[in-house]
This record gives sequence, structure tokens and C-alpha cells, in this order.
Amino acid sequence: MLIIVTYDVSTDTAAGRRRLRRVAKVCESMGQRVQKSVFECQVNEMQYEQLERALLAEIDEKTDSLRFYRITEPAQLRVKQYGTYRSVDFEGPLLV
Repeated sequence: MLIIVTYDVSTDTAAGRRRLRRVAKVCESMGQRVQKSVFECQVNEMQYEQLERALLAEIDEKTDSLRFYRITEPAQLRVKQYGTYRSVDFEGPLLV
């Protein structure tokens, strides 16, 4: 399956800059960089779970964001997100 991994790691501190390098290394080990914080990974289910666990071990969910897009999956399984940013549900009701 094709996975798109995106991340935003807070680099305000030295620890954040180290996290950023570690997150990039994990992504580079499983896929190809297509933008600074975006990777394409062709993986099977087991590799996907390993990638997800490895990245969750590196990020700080209080300050960082991590998103997985499962491109070849059914619609309800396509996106998983972790961290501070929550996107709009375009399929949900519109509240004004």
C-alpha cells in the first residue's frame, strides 16, 4: 500500500531539533522524501505498523503533528492523525 507521511515538529528547543532529525531518519528508512516534511512509503501492513510505532515513539504529541494518508485504502481508513492539529471533517455537518 502507498502511505503518505507528513509531520510538523516544533524546533523551538534543541530537543525539538533532535526529534525532527530522528523523525526524518525513520521516514527515510521506509520511503522517499517528496517535500521537506512529506514522505511517500510503499509498505505492507506489517511495515506500516512498524513505521507508525517508530514515529509515535519519536514525536511529542503535545507540540508536534504527525499524519498518515493510506492512499490505497477505503475512505474511512485513509487518514490517521496525531498531535496538536485537527483538520476539518469535510464530510461532517457545516456549522456557521
